[in-house]
Amino acid sequence: MEPIKLVPALAAAGVFLLTYAGILSERIHRTIVSVIGAVAMIVLGTWLGFYSDTRAFESIDFNTIALLFGMMVLVGLLEKTGLFAHLAVKVGKLTRGNPALLMVTLGLLTAALSAVLDNVTTMIVVAPVTISIAGVLGIRAVPLLLSEAILSNIGGVATLIGDPPNILIASAARLSFNDVLVHLAPIALMTVVIVLPVLLVLFRRQLGTGRSNRDVASALDAKAALTDPRRARRVLIVLAGTIALYLLHGTLHIGPGLVALMGAAAALLWVRPPVEELIRSVHWDILVFFIGLFVIVGGLSAVGLLSLAANAIGALTGQGILVTAIVLLWASAILSAIVDNIPFTMAMIPVLLTLAARGIEVGPLWWALAIGVGFGGNGTPIGSSAGVVTLSAAEQGGTPISVRQWLRVGIPVTFASCVVGSAGLALAVWLGLF
Repeated sequence: MEPIKLVPALAAAGVFLLTYAGILSERIHRTIVSVIGAVAMIVLGTWLGFYSDTRAFESIDFNTIALLFGMMVLVGLLEKTGLFAHLAVKVGKLTRGNPALLMVTLGLLTAALSAVLDNVTTMIVVAPVTISIAGVLGIRAVPLLLSEAILSNIGGVATLIGDPPNILIASAARLSFNDVLVHLAPIALMTVVIVLPVLLVLFRRQLGTGRSNRDVASALDAKAALTDPRRARRVLIVLAGTIALYLLHGTLHIGPGLVALMGAAAALLWVRPPVEELIRSVHWDILVFFIGLFVIVGGLSAVGLLSLAANAIGALTGQGILVTAIVLLWASAILSAIVDNIPFTMAMIPVLLTLAARGIEVGPLWWALAIGVGFGGNGTPIGSSAGVVTLSAAEQGGTPISVRQWLRVGIPVTFASCVVGSAGLALAVWLGLF
């Protein structure tokens, strides 16, 4: 390996660390911090000769950007129909306003939606509806919101499109939708089964004080919440077709990003919404945030810092692939809780790719990374984008969630999740499935 030059390495590391610090401080919006960091990396890279605008452009994973954009369009079109509010109201009626049952049912619904959509857009839609239902039924919203955020991250681990880190990992490792589904869905499902009782125990006092309001629940009108059933049917048909293509995209040799764009294009052609509505349905800040981070991590790779991390993990593989995978899972979970799982995943991907180029079997490490960052994002409110969305929605809805409240629930749930994930990973490696 070519020796690392000190000044470029310090410059790239400085930009990377300052970007992280800016994201964590939350004094400036994370997207603005990401853009500033990307520009700084290109300027310093050009000046010091280790990076260029051309190389920065090449570091952007447009497959990931296309997949997120396409899914945002589809979810945005569905949101306007009132379908998500319709489902939430049906859940409220089904549970008859019982707080514990409502928490479990909404949580399972959120986990399922996060698996077939993605956890960020799912929480953007589900959180405001949850706050509204909780207000009508006289139930505390915080346990519901926290449970939904946690289960959305766990449910998102199950599929390629459910969690932004999974999108990144699958794109880099050339994993198909079916690969992710077969390897991670059983572990995610097992984790949901274990975590739900943990949540019920942690929230037993808050759920016990809420009263079941059957009369109010029965008065909720699910039909009225569905404002545009015709459009909902059309978009659901397109969504079903898109998911079917995800299942077949490896056989058809079509990238998941292109599948998402095809689905979005078909839905737009069939529904033909106003252009203004289309523009509002896309979370441009998230897309720009991703692009900026791709550029920053590309700078780290250019100076060779990621190769150092690859050397450390490569040395650990001498202890056995299972030991390496378990260590990576827990380290990923801890660090993702501290610094957000998206940029951490983006930093780790080139490391594993470097190991693969050296002939090291990294298959189990990809799954360990996906499990660790997915479950670890629940540890703190800034550990995942879905968590940040939930915090924002709770504040806007007048039911703010404090950091202490989140940590009291997030830390034990993350620990339990990682124990289950480690057991599932170890079993799969022993059986030769990973």
